Amino acid sequence: MNMANEETGRIPKTPSELVISRLAPGDRAQNSLWDAFVAACPSSTFFHKSAWQKIIGEVFHHQTYFLYAERDGFIEGVLPLGHVNSMLFGNSLVSFPFAVYGGIAANSPEAVNALEAEAQAIAKQLGVDHLELRNLEPCHPEWPKQDLYVYFRKVLDPDVEANMLAIPRKQRAMVRKGIKNGLRSEIDTTADRFFALYADNVHRHGTPAMPKRYFEALMESFGKDCEVLTVVGENGRPLSSVLSFYFRDEVLPYYAGDDLSARDLAANDFKYWELMRRACVRGIRVFDYGRSKQGTGSYSFKKNWGFEPRPLYYEYCLYKRDSVPQNNPNNAKFRLFIEAWRRMPIGLANWLGPFIVRNLG
Repeated sequence: MNMANEETGRIPKTPSELVISRLAPGDRAQNSLWDAFVAACPSSTFFHKSAWQKIIGEVFHHQTYFLYAERDGFIEGVLPLGHVNSMLFGNSLVSFPFAVYGGIAANSPEAVNALEAEAQAIAKQLGVDHLELRNLEPCHPEWPKQDLYVYFRKVLDPDVEANMLAIPRKQRAMVRKGIKNGLRSEIDTTADRFFALYADNVHRHGTPAMPKRYFEALMESFGKDCEVLTVVGENGRPLSSVLSFYFRDEVLPYYAGDDLSARDLAANDFKYWELMRRACVRGIRVFDYGRSKQGTGSYSFKKNWGFEPRPLYYEYCLYKRDSVPQNNPNNAKFRLFIEAWRRMPIGLANWLGPFIVRNLG
């Protein structure tokens, strides 16, 4: 039977089937197509970039599943997944480990459904305790979710001075104190100064540090989209440092560290102001202050900068668990570990830390 269109006389093309495939790290052409989709898709984030697959695989040795939905050679959706299997913290499939954002980025409901179905199939095949999707927006209200985390994001004014005046008075006074103390910011080409400050900072808080090679891999893989800013005193001594990601028109300060003397010199406030100032000059529109746990010092610090918290929707499909895991410092069962870690010599802590932190994800 001829089903040709009456107006054109042509037979309508049958829509091709949507195919779910797994991204090969070494396939440069397909990785480029993936990243082009991520750059254009409104629901994607920096953590959807393809380079994360190689970083997580090579640094932390986790199995990854970077899934994409494709039709007629065009990608319609992506879902980066990492398998984290730990005797201490459980067996999980996560989108995405070590990332504050994740989940499915897609431009069609069909792609969303197909990618999620494939993720569920992989999770069951691996026998994980749960599948975790770190969404910015709710996708499965019926799934249990982690209520601990929020994120802070604000649109910058194109005028540098207007951004300074938008900082609440008390915090603005701290920024001006840093300026008065003769602090200055420098962009680093290596992770050396950053790592020294970061490792010391997390050790004081009783948590393991990421390995230095992880930060080196971030800088190497993401190039100009991963930048280290370090604040130094009048004598040139490093006081505070932050590693930030740039994505489209956003800047995301992601890892940070400071010296014990940084607070008295207002180096931390000055650091974030300098990042904001430089981002404004660079034409960046959004300052993403990132994730914080509710009720913590980090949460209060960001609110004091005039940022309002927004909920994160970390949704869990539970297979072998009855509740959402609480693998974070707020969990009372980790208190003894945290206190012991603080007392550990920092050299030993930096050597042992990567073996533990790789399992946290």
